Amino acid sequence: MPDGLVAYMNGEWIDSEDVKIDRRDRGFRVADTVFDVARTFDGVIYRKAQHLDRFYRSLKFVRIDPGLTMEEMGDIWEESVERNRHLLPEMGDFYIYPFVTRGPGRWAYDAGPPTVVVDTYQIDFDRFARLYDDGSHGVIAKTRSYPSTSAEPKVKHHSRMNFNMAELEAGDVDKEAFPILLDQEGNVTEGTVNSVFVVTNGVIRTPGDSALLQSESRASVFELAEALGIPCVQETVQPYDVYTADEMFVTFTGPGVLPMTQVDLRDIADGKPGPITQQLIAALSEKVGVDIPGQALKFAN
Repeated sequence: MPDGLVAYMNGEWIDSEDVKIDRRDRGFRVADTVFDVARTFDGVIYRKAQHLDRFYRSLKFVRIDPGLTMEEMGDIWEESVERNRHLLPEMGDFYIYPFVTRGPGRWAYDAGPPTVVVDTYQIDFDRFARLYDDGSHGVIAKTRSYPSTSAEPKVKHHSRMNFNMAELEAGDVDKEAFPILLDQEGNVTEGTVNSVFVVTNGVIRTPGDSALLQSESRASVFELAEALGIPCVQETVQPYDVYTADEMFVTFTGPGVLPMTQVDLRDIADGKPGPITQQLIAALSEKVGVDIPGQALKFAN
């Protein structure tokens, strides 16, 4: 059923259910699309400037001109929140989902005009609400991350068949699990929706960004860890480091920081969320002024 949300599409505000992509659009035909995902906390877009900057870096790299300045795009994001604000009491908070396709055309170099959409929808709290207490599960997938020579991972694009396959592979092992991908050398990179962190001897460790998205949730952890005085390093992380970690967590837009307590059906340490993970969740909640686990439980289902 329609949920009453409105979206921006090519200069107009329409019912989000009416956002449709031309079958000839390269965004549909060959995944020639750049997108981003931000969220609100209490109706305020979190890390808006950083998300905009990443979005426009991706657009620049793939050579798509949306026909809007970064400031104009930011204004549309804000307007999308205001036009849907009356639904906040019912929905809790929103995802802001902008995407730009190259538009219709047989060849990339002469396609256009681009399709520009800013969609707004409810956060999928059911997916992660109970996992702050129980911990999420992970499965290391057979399918690998794209190397930068094939599809630059710093670009948030729709060319993600490897992510689809990794999700299927994870589901074969554990229906509730998030997939974890490796690079061509067998080192941990990221999940299909999340960044991966392990904690060893009080040090937070996460893969460097040579083969993964420069996630804003990941960047938040760097800032929170520094404020809390917890060492945090970017370095090679292997499956061995995952299986033997003292604790583990993942980050992504919806939940922020989420404990991971099992990978490949193996418990991480004692199989419970660890103290550093809990510190980070509490610190993020304080920073944004929202009890993040409490909000998720309230608006789940």
